[in-house]
Amino acid sequence: MKVESNAGRLVTQLLAGEVWPATADRHAYRVDADGGPFVLPGMGGVTLAGHLGEPATGWASDHLEPGLSVRHADPGANYALQNLTCVGNEVTLVSGASAGESGVAIGQHAYVLVDAADDVLEGATVGDRVTVRAHGQGLALKAHPQVRVKNLDPAVLDAMPGGTRPDGRLEVHVAVDVPADAAGAGGGMASEFANTDLMGAYAGLDASLSLGLEGLRIGDLVVMRDTDHSWGRGYRPGWLTVGTISTGQCALFGHGPGPTTLFSGPAEAFHVVIDADANLSAYVGESRRVRTEVLA
Repeated sequence: MKVESNAGRLVTQLLAGEVWPATADRHAYRVDADGGPFVLPGMGGVTLAGHLGEPATGWASDHLEPGLSVRHADPGANYALQNLTCVGNEVTLVSGASAGESGVAIGQHAYVLVDAADDVLEGATVGDRVTVRAHGQGLALKAHPQVRVKNLDPAVLDAMPGGTRPDGRLEVHVAVDVPADAAGAGGGMASEFANTDLMGAYAGLDASLSLGLEGLRIGDLVVMRDTDHSWGRGYRPGWLTVGTISTGQCALFGHGPGPTTLFSGPAEAFHVVIDADANLSAYVGESRRVRTEVLA
């Protein structure tokens, strides 16, 4: 992206975490939007589905967390991991069969989510320790003071198309334009923590619930209308937020594939371009061994 920033003045920290187990309780069942009970995998552990560029919906899953689900056992250290890890940061396994291999942070949910090549994921397991090269919080765009940048590695920013236009607006490319009424779980939370769930992508359920979002892919950049994520998340007419889809299929009502916040500000500060190729898979380096093929 052709835009001036303060990237040269940002601090890099090495943060610790570990692959966290999937958890459940003795009640087992939850219910979907039509009242149907389900027991499905999704959160925690190592998930071998949903690489960058692959479909976010259609899986037999609830709150699909692709790749490695990473957190820290100490609550304070875990908040630091959540708040400081940025989309595009390198994550290196430092124990287990995949020690020395790397992946890329694709966003936050209940955990920091890390995509990696299949062989890296196959060699990883619960309890493996990781190091996150946290870099990006505090990123600011010099010519766009109204635009707040969140959770974004400057290297990803540089790889994105768009930038400062002659009229002074920030051009951003997104794959999907999301209506304000899709905003689900995540409202009211800090935009550096977890993500926002998008309703209206309940594949296989009542068609009246659809908002046309069943085609979302993991890593898609999306624009959320009338939404402000500058200081938390909420409805604000005339504002917009751009994020990247970091979680997938949800069966629980009020939830859905979730974007991690990248940009937010008044709508007049942006020039939004609809671009089917606007996916994080195009903006992260091959050296991180992230699978970027888009399924046909």
